[in-house]
Amino acid sequence: MIHVSPEAVKKIKELQTEAPMGPGMGLRVAVVGGGCSGMSYKLDFAKEPTPEDKVFEQDGVRVFVDPKSYLYIKGLTLEYSGGLNGTGFGFKNPNATKSCGCGSSFAV
Repeated sequence: MIHVSPEAVKKIKELQTEAPMGPGMGLRVAVVGGGCSGMSYKLDFAKEPTPEDKVFEQDGVRVFVDPKSYLYIKGLTLEYSGGLNGTGFGFKNPNATKSCGCGSSFAV
């Protein structure tokens, strides 16, 4: 399961209305190699999931995750903070054994 905080849902919906593809697309969450800790999170919009994707929906926001990435982020909570000390998306990953100071890369 992938969880999306209420703040993140609100921001994703806002970004969907501004995106060239328009509202209704899903948020693709993936894991790629790189970053200070070895692996990084990647967020992007996609019109539809691939046949292999795991699909989660929360408050009208669809999240697509490929099977390989899901191994590393099962149980992840996607958060959003718009405050002065850290604007952007954050990741609470129960599988991460180490993460960098900015929170955008991790190791398992």
